[in-house]
Amino acid sequence: MSQTPPSSVPKPLPELSDAIRMFEAARGQIEFSRQYLLELLQATPMDRWFEIPPGGVSHVAWQVGHLAVSQYGLLMFRMRGRHPDDLELIPGRFRKTFARGSKPSATTDGQPSAQELLDKLNRVYELAMAELDSLDPTELLVEIDMPYAVYPCKLGAVLFCPIHEGLHAGQIGMLRRGLGLESVR
Repeated sequence: MSQTPPSSVPKPLPELSDAIRMFEAARGQIEFSRQYLLELLQATPMDRWFEIPPGGVSHVAWQVGHLAVSQYGLLMFRMRGRHPDDLELIPGRFRKTFARGSKPSATTDGQPSAQELLDKLNRVYELAMAELDSLDPTELLVEIDMPYAVYPCKLGAVLFCPIHEGLHAGQIGMLRRGLGLESVR
């Protein structure tokens, strides 16, 4: 008798009251993940952000750009769709440079500077958190496309955000060690 793997069995959506509690917890995790990420970035000289360590495949600059694009997608685009100002915030070229599956450039030619990347990361975070503050809780269970965690709805995108940022913070930690920098924690 064949069983369906647990990961492919759709999990029923939570009740709205549970979704709201999960949302509030995830929002706190998003804040924590960002503080940890900023701690890592502050301990990493910006003039080293584009260095790929020996045997490595990425650099800090790509990780930061990727997190800006991803957080926009998870906490803005999936929450309220695309707004006209979004093309200025995350232009198509920027999105293609740092989207999932893109490859970090070994050169800084045509790339945003480390400070521009940090500014973009901070601006997306500020706007994304404002979106979460204004989100109608009854919208949490509205269905969305991947990526998300656990549930195929807006709540799932919010739940995935701190997991994703933590994963990339870990990659930045490894990149820092590959560059010969001391660990932060």
